[in-house]
Amino acid sequence: MTPTRTFAQVDVFSAAPYRGNPVAVVLDADGLDAEQMARIANWTNLSETTFVLTPTDPGADYRLRIFTPSGELPFAGHPTLGSAAAWLDAGGSPRHSDRVVQECGAGLVDIRRGGRTSASAEAGESLAFAAPERLRTGELDEVFLARIVAALGIEPADVVDHQWVDNGPGWAALRLRSAEQVLGLEPDFSSVPEAKIGVLGAHPEGSEHEYEIRAFAPGAGIPEDPVTGSLNASVAQWLIGAGRAPNSYTLTQGTALGRSGVVSISAEDDEVWVGGATTVCFRGTALV
Repeated sequence: MTPTRTFAQVDVFSAAPYRGNPVAVVLDADGLDAEQMARIANWTNLSETTFVLTPTDPGADYRLRIFTPSGELPFAGHPTLGSAAAWLDAGGSPRHSDRVVQECGAGLVDIRRGGRTSASAEAGESLAFAAPERLRTGELDEVFLARIVAALGIEPADVVDHQWVDNGPGWAALRLRSAEQVLGLEPDFSSVPEAKIGVLGAHPEGSEHEYEIRAFAPGAGIPEDPVTGSLNASVAQWLIGAGRAPNSYTLTQGTALGRSGVVSISAEDDEVWVGGATTVCFRGTALV
C-alpha cells in the first residue's frame, strides 16, 4: 500500500484567494529522497513545491527543501511563507509565540506572524520573512546587461540602474522609468535562456503602491513568476541600502498575468522583512 502524507496548496501574497502565487507543500516528508522530491515538483509544475522535514538545527521548528520543476533552491520567498502557513494550519507549534524558524539551504530564516489579512473568513494569516543575506551584489557587467536589454526589447537608456540581487535563486534586477513600461514588456529570452531577471518601475506619484515588479526565470522553467518573495527581498535590500526607496513600502506583482499580488517591505534594525497574505486553499494527502 502506497503511504500517504499530509499535503496542502497555499496561495501567497494576495488577500484574495487564487489571485497570488500558489505553492505545493508536502508535510511529513521525512524519508523522501531528492529524486522523489524532484519528480513530484516536476509533476506539480508550479514555480515551487516544498517538503517539510524534521530539523537538524536545534533552533529550527522544521527543515524545508524547495524545488522548482527543474531543480532545487537553497531559498525562495513565497515557498517560505506558504510552507509556514501550511505547517501552522496542520497543527505545527512553533517554539516562539511570535515567529516560526525555518531551516533551509540558506540557513535559518525567521518568519514573523502578523495576524489575519482581512475580516473575511477565507483570508489567511499575514506572514513575513527576514530577508537572508545576498550571495552576490554589484552592477551587472556590460555584456550581460546588453543581452538582457535586448531580450526585454528596450533601449539601454530605459534602464535607470541595475544590480545583482542574488540570495540563492540567482536574481539580477533592472529598474526602468515607470511601472507602465514594466507592464508593457514582452520579452524574448531565447537568447538568454539561463536568465533570472527582475524588472521594476515606479507607479505614478500618489498611487497606493510604490512599484510594479515582474520576475522572469526561463532558466528555472518559469517564463514569468506571478509573485516572488526572494526577488523582492534582495531588491529591497538593494534599493533601501542605496537610499533609493523608503524604509517601508508596498509593491504589486502579477498584474500582467491577471493576478493581484501585493508584497509589503519593511526595514527595521538593519533587517528587511518581506510580507504578505497567505491562504491555505487545498488540504489533503499526497500518495508518495
